[in-house]
Amino acid sequence: MKVHEIFHSIQGESTRAGYPCTFVRLSECNLRCGYCDTTYAFHDGREMTQEAVMQEVLRFGCRFVTITGGEPLLQDEVHPLIARLLDEGFDVQIETSGAIDISPVDRRARVILDVKTPGSGMTDRMDWGNIPKLRAGDEVKFVLTDREDYIWARETIRRLKFPPAVPLLLSPAHGVLEPRDLAEWMKQDHLEARLHLQIHKYIWGADRRGV
Repeated sequence: MKVHEIFHSIQGESTRAGYPCTFVRLSECNLRCGYCDTTYAFHDGREMTQEAVMQEVLRFGCRFVTITGGEPLLQDEVHPLIARLLDEGFDVQIETSGAIDISPVDRRARVILDVKTPGSGMTDRMDWGNIPKLRAGDEVKFVLTDREDYIWARETIRRLKFPPAVPLLLSPAHGVLEPRDLAEWMKQDHLEARLHLQIHKYIWGADRRGV
């Protein structure tokens, strides 16, 4: 598989934010979201075998692993890697755009599904058939760029009726939408979702890689 980087840091997103985590970032993406903060992963990377990836993950000694991208589900080789990590006792989550069918993902792993808001410019690429496939332990994230994105997300949440066991995270695009504005809108609407910040950007800064 084509891997952009493997590193050990603090998980900055999802309900597991704050936990030490090893990241396996795969290369390439089929979307071009307007707010993307990992455009560097669209290209380059190195071809690695499953065994080589496992050896790098093991040397960090961390049992929590996030597979991300780019878009990790573009590469079929990711599925045997996920299965092996799970078989060896790792806690695994997959960060995916929502534009690719999640059915092949080993259901022992946690899926973090990004619902593409209008501000992404990629709403028409969403695979809405993924929503009924979500299970307890999976999570849904909306990245918001403005008030219009928030209204769209609010109405999408109300219309689709996501499974109650699946947390809904509303994340202000860093440096674009003020978290306090999002907080006020959520308070006004009594929205049953969680305001979600990318804490790694507050720790190390928005442009630091490998964190």
